[in-house]
Amino acid sequence: MTDSFRTQSPRADVVLPCLDEAAALPRVLAGIPYGWRAIVVDNGSTDGSADLARSLGATVVHEPRRGFGAACHAGLLAAGAEYVCFCDCDGSLDPGLLPGFVRRIADGDTDLLLGRRRPEGRGAWPLHARAGNLALARMLRRRTGLRLHDLGPMRAGRRTDLLALDLTDRRSGYPLQMVVRASDAGLRVAETDVPYLPRTGRSKVTGTWRGTWQAVRDMRAVLREPPERTPARAVRPGASR
Repeated sequence: MTDSFRTQSPRADVVLPCLDEAAALPRVLAGIPYGWRAIVVDNGSTDGSADLARSLGATVVHEPRRGFGAACHAGLLAAGAEYVCFCDCDGSLDPGLLPGFVRRIADGDTDLLLGRRRPEGRGAWPLHARAGNLALARMLRRRTGLRLHDLGPMRAGRRTDLLALDLTDRRSGYPLQMVVRASDAGLRVAETDVPYLPRTGRSKVTGTWRGTWQAVRDMRAVLREPPERTPARAVRPGASR
């Protein structure tokens, strides 16, 4: 990695929600950009994930409340950098791509950037998970007008913007609530393609039809929230609608 890249790329904190991801952690943490802080939020692991992450140099936060949203928000609260990124901790996504996300935000291109998953490898994205994601994307468009194709877990934004959204979901609806409230608040939301690899281990959410349905149910509840619950702010030029 060149010195010029280190100078030009704004630093960020990377939130990694974690529940029994010891098998994937070494590869994931090795991909964290130089000079960035990895915040591994342990959500009740029993496989030694927290100790392993700490031994590999990550900041470890313990969140006893089970739920993807609970882990993500605990990481957001623990972050201190101007920019905060989120990435799954299962090896399916490459955190090394995140400097490009942050650069687009720092350059004023957008305010919240999502990674649109492009599956690579057999079994990377089960059919039922894709179907649920597609349905939610369509509902999101009707609710907000945003023309997004994926509600993927890899994303980046300014810490102050994300905290101002006052996110309340602590389960599977957290990623969607972030997008909905960002749109309601006038933030610009965009997506960019990212490769999506087969995860290490079984997904806690989309590994089964039941888990997928529960996630969809959580997210549908988010979509029913009235817009006035999010504080209004002026729409910035070039907002995605």
